[in-house]
Amino acid sequence: MSRMRDFHIKWGAAVHPTTRLVVWLLLLPASQCLRGEQLLVAFLVLPFFGLAALRRAARLAWRTRWLFLSLFVIVAWGEAGEPAWAGASAPAGEGLLAACTQSGRLLLALWAVAILLEWMPVPELLLATHRLLQPLRHCGIDPDRGVVRLLLVMRHIETLPRPRDWRILLQAPANDGDEVLELAERRFSWFDPLLMLLVAGLVAAFCLRQV
Repeated sequence: MSRMRDFHIKWGAAVHPTTRLVVWLLLLPASQCLRGEQLLVAFLVLPFFGLAALRRAARLAWRTRWLFLSLFVIVAWGEAGEPAWAGASAPAGEGLLAACTQSGRLLLALWAVAILLEWMPVPELLLATHRLLQPLRHCGIDPDRGVVRLLLVMRHIETLPRPRDWRILLQAPANDGDEVLELAERRFSWFDPLLMLLVAGLVAAFCLRQV
């Protein structure tokens, strides 16, 4: 795990935060094309990203457990095919396989979010988001407001109490103070666009093969 952490530090120093976020955004939809043995291999590799990311992913999965259950039931009993076992209410074998695949992809997406939040400091994530939103300024979208809203959402998620502790929200004091948010700008290197193009090409080729 320490070697993986050292690799992350060197990777973070060499690659712009925006590039890392773009690579993550490219790999996330590609992970939703995995199935069967590919999905299993991905889950075997993910624990090497650290126990902290594993714990965060477990918390996210527990909070969305009813979504997992609903997805599994709808997909498993919504597919047509041969019954998995004898009985009038038995799902199709193809439906069970599809339900496991879709549930695995959802868990993989939550794990990817956990890795991003655990390995990418908040200031770098805000900087990357601000740079990605810059081209949308001409469409009427303010990158500064977008970054502030992202920060507020992240704080709300991290401090949100359990459902049975909802009264804590009523006792929380209002924040009347002004807070200053500063982003440390960094320049792109020649390696950043090259890496984004390389990953985009690999993801496109992989997704086309899966179709």
